[in-house]
Amino acid sequence: MLVVSKLMAIGVIIFSMLAGFIFFYIVSDLSKAQKKRLLEEMISQLINFMIFIWLGKVLLNLSIFIKDPLAILAYPSNSNAFYLAVLFSAVVLAYKSKRRKMDVPLFMESFLPVFLVASFFYEFIQLVWHDRVYSLGYIILLTVLLITFLLVRDRISGSVLLIVMLCGWSAGVVLIAYTQPFATVFGYLMDPWFVGLFFIVSILIIIFNKRKRDRNGWN
Repeated sequence: MLVVSKLMAIGVIIFSMLAGFIFFYIVSDLSKAQKKRLLEEMISQLINFMIFIWLGKVLLNLSIFIKDPLAILAYPSNSNAFYLAVLFSAVVLAYKSKRRKMDVPLFMESFLPVFLVASFFYEFIQLVWHDRVYSLGYIILLTVLLITFLLVRDRISGSVLLIVMLCGWSAGVVLIAYTQPFATVFGYLMDPWFVGLFFIVSILIIIFNKRKRDRNGWN
């Protein structure tokens, strides 16, 4: 039963991400070649992220893993494993940016609609299928952000749009965390300190890479 439940949870995430990819492909103004390349990069980074979550779970339960490696499979991936996965992913993106293997601002701009739509579908399924009423607040936040994204994406630069969306998302998640028993993203609890740190680091990455791209160009 536990295995079936985990498989269903993974299936919901895959379906949600697929909806996000389709939305990105439809609304993006990039060429087909660019969209294809970015989709491949996003899928690759998401696979890495899932691996990093498992790695984080192992590191957080290292003593148990050493004694009985298979026992770690029974432990759910908690928020701390998620936070570590975000950290490891940030390191990978920073490395690729430094080696000029990826245009990180473009990647972040492209992943933004994928994340918003995937999150919306995931939370909507949780609300309708599992009757999780606490998903409603996050659904409202995502709806507002999606409408804002569609209204302003052609009027402001990608970097400014990213900052606006990050401000709105971070403020909204922190508000939910303080007004509801908890705030989650894809089932992982979000602590306000992590949201704040994620916001600051993301803004710094956007500004740094924007200046780097403006100064040196991107080949």
